[in-house]
Amino acid sequence: MNHNNLWSLRLGFSNQQAANIEKMGISKFLEASFKTDFDKSIPDFLKDSPKTMADFRELRKKNNALDREKKQEFQKQEAQISLEMKSWWIDKMRNDSFPLREKMTLLLHNHFVSTFQKVKINYWIFEHNQLLRKHAFGNFKELTKDIIKSNAMIRYLDNGDNRKGKINENLSRELLELFTLGIGNYTEDDIKNGAKALAGLGIGDNGGVYRDRIADDSEIIYFGKKGHFKADDLVDIIFKQKNSPYLFTRKILQWFIYDNPSEKLITYYGDYFRKQNFEIKPLLEKIFTEEFDKKTAGSKIKNPLEYSLQILSELQIDPRSNRPLVAFLKGQGMDLFNQPNVKGWEGGKSWLTSQIYLQRNNLADLYCSGREIFNKKAIGNMMEEKDNRPNFKKTMVNLKWKQGTNKEIISELSNRLLFKIDNESQKDFENILKYDFDAYAQNANQAVLRLFNAMVKEPEFQLI
Repeated sequence: MNHNNLWSLRLGFSNQQAANIEKMGISKFLEASFKTDFDKSIPDFLKDSPKTMADFRELRKKNNALDREKKQEFQKQEAQISLEMKSWWIDKMRNDSFPLREKMTLLLHNHFVSTFQKVKINYWIFEHNQLLRKHAFGNFKELTKDIIKSNAMIRYLDNGDNRKGKINENLSRELLELFTLGIGNYTEDDIKNGAKALAGLGIGDNGGVYRDRIADDSEIIYFGKKGHFKADDLVDIIFKQKNSPYLFTRKILQWFIYDNPSEKLITYYGDYFRKQNFEIKPLLEKIFTEEFDKKTAGSKIKNPLEYSLQILSELQIDPRSNRPLVAFLKGQGMDLFNQPNVKGWEGGKSWLTSQIYLQRNNLADLYCSGREIFNKKAIGNMMEEKDNRPNFKKTMVNLKWKQGTNKEIISELSNRLLFKIDNESQKDFENILKYDFDAYAQNANQAVLRLFNAMVKEPEFQLI
């Protein structure tokens, strides 16, 4: 695979940035990526969503007064807003000139899991998503402080039920197990005492607030430190622990480059992360510039977004709606804002079960044939448009060698799509695009599409 295409996929979701990486070099490309900002405005589809505690209480009061049918209708409306938010995010991933911030936001989304199914308030999920985007290149310790005080996380991990005399340990446990240190690097007493320090931290207008009457202000011992601690104090103590950098460093290596990074590499980059005081930007810069020089193609299975958005880009497809793609991602087990559990998407080999592989092949068939609507049963009422026209305006493979020979076109596509190609595959491709291929023939594009379709069904296309 062409090295710049490989890293375009790793630092984004398609090959669109490959030319910039080649022209600018990896260091300048990263510098430009780090300088990107993001839209901080609230999307129109959230204008009626409750945003303050007063709004939430009013909504709950109205909802309680509704009959069963009206409640179901309300729930359906909220689900539709959630679908709009998924489409909104996919647009960001597809259209950003430097999509690394969105790739990091997606990583953090799967690290600090908080789902719409549990939270049920779209605005809080949006706030959570924007918080991840804001801190994507910032300080991981400060992000952790903000996340555990976010309304979405408080609601998702039941900290509203955590009060003096009736302790709920959910947030305290996941703060240690999944967000910072990992299993084996804390004690059950640390969980229990951390939960006491978090007692009384509940939902507020601008994020979590402590309520004195239900807070537990007793003195606790946390990782050997004695005191009257609150949320920020816990995080400060956690990040002084020996193993504090390694869990997140492992996640970054797994997300971008290796499904199974070596412990040596995790320790090497983790130690650097600690020296940088848990600043994400210098860690990413070091990892990407150093790993860029290594021959690592084929070390990671593409997630469904990387797979599908790459095909859209290659075929120059601009869908009328992202909703069919939202349905495809859900079928692949990558439902945005709705991970299966607090551990998030497992990744790795879970992205390539026999069923998932079949679904991917079906998607390739449909896109290559110019059709947009797929798996109608799964889409269900996701499609609001009455005009469900089945075809794209145009489906073309983006080729440099538009008038090339069969071997030139096979070589170009192979270098762009496959991390390796053997003699057997080469023969198969030459049977599709034969030696007497005529680029000027009326059906030339269809022949190239058949070749493209065959290549994206290769096992090697599933890897980056």
